[in-house]
Amino acid sequence: MRIKNLILIVALPAVLFSCVSTKKYKDSQAKYDELNREYNALAKNCDSNLTALKAKGVLDDSTIGSLNNQLASLKGNNSQAMEQLQNLSVITDAQAQSIQRSLDSLGAKDSYIHNLESALARKDSMNAALVQNLKGVIGNLNDKDINVKIDKGVIYIDISDKLLFKSGSYDVTDQAKTVLGKVALVLKNQPDIEFMVEGHTDNKPFERGLLLDNWDLSVKRATSVVRILQNKYGLDATRISASGRGEYLPIASNATEEGRAANRRTRIIILPQLDQFFKLLQKK
Repeated sequence: MRIKNLILIVALPAVLFSCVSTKKYKDSQAKYDELNREYNALAKNCDSNLTALKAKGVLDDSTIGSLNNQLASLKGNNSQAMEQLQNLSVITDAQAQSIQRSLDSLGAKDSYIHNLESALARKDSMNAALVQNLKGVIGNLNDKDINVKIDKGVIYIDISDKLLFKSGSYDVTDQAKTVLGKVALVLKNQPDIEFMVEGHTDNKPFERGLLLDNWDLSVKRATSVVRILQNKYGLDATRISASGRGEYLPIASNATEEGRAANRRTRIIILPQLDQFFKLLQKK
């Protein structure tokens, strides 16, 4: 009888410990499953949002790579902590805090990307409205002479040199001044934007008077348009820049007359204001 009692006394702690450990393990396993589900949902959402933003051209490859590296690091930290959790019967406070930090950091990045998408959508809406205003005031001009479009969040207004200038000249025609006046009317109502005027030529060599080549001609045409916008229509000169691209950014083949005519153009680029864009990210 004493021997049985002794055996019972010796075995009882082991049985009790086994019961407690099993309960703690089940609790830990449930917590692991919950954390892992939450983490995987956030990681999937982040990956999906990054892919969408890259497709829209908002984030370049370098930025995407940096964010992906940060996500990969978080995934690695989380996987390591989860693996340790699976191998233990009880999760420690330090491990729980490590997992929670990973989730918090991933959640913050997911929130940032979501805000970025929302700001992009608002910016796209504003750009679309601006394009509609431009097309409305310009009227029914031939698309070969003037074209307004959006590409990767930037608005381009292409005006053919046939409409703006006489052949080999950089003096703006009277008809073109009327068109520029309509464009200026819309731009004046957007005081927070800046824009650039670019001159483009075909690849035929040009040399006349003080002009040495197509570089000179494209720059002179750009500055001629800028002066009209500033002096005749009162656009703020601090919002304007002028540049010449010569023959080096064609939009058509220079092998045909039609292609060369398309390449001879002046482009007004409505520049994206990054400071204005990131203000959209700030919470009101």
